[in-house]
Amino acid sequence: MAKQHYKYFCNRECEYFPCHPGADPNRFNCLFCYCPLYALGERCGGNFSYTDKGIKDCTNCLVPHDPDNYDLIISRFSEIAELVKKTSES
Repeated sequence: MAKQHYKYFCNRECEYFPCHPGADPNRFNCLFCYCPLYALGERCGGNFSYTDKGIKDCTNCLVPHDPDNYDLIISRFSEIAELVKKTSES
């Protein structure tokens, strides 16, 4: 199978790279720098916690940064679209 380069982007020049502690810089995908699954709240499927102020903290989550998870992220876009639809109807 041919490589699918559009599924991976790594910005080693970013001042925050890698932005998650313990992440392997050789396998860090920056394509979903701002995780599209964040909006799904507790249904995102990632390793998150909440701060004392109730803010979702994704520091320990590498789901969007794993090069093997591109298809997983894309497969959830319909859920995100439904969430946006419900929000805009309110």
